[in-house]
Amino acid sequence: MEPNLIEYLGYFASGLVAISFVMKSINKLRLVNMFGSVCFVIYSVVIQVWPVALINLFTIGVNLYYLTRKNIDTQVTL
Repeated sequence: MEPNLIEYLGYFASGLVAISFVMKSINKLRLVNMFGSVCFVIYSVVIQVWPVALINLFTIGVNLYYLTRKNIDTQVTL
């Protein structure tokens, strides 16, 4: 059985999430992880695996929160 395009998206998402954990910069980690989570959301919606979509939507929200909070904190301290 040959993998299709959506399976490759799942592998790509897995790779991005795994790579994000070796980043030294927390901002880069959050950005790469968030992009991987977006890919996982698309993948899981297509294959209709809703728990995977929900946890990755949550992860996107957490990453967005901390990325924007850090930017707001930086602006306030300047």
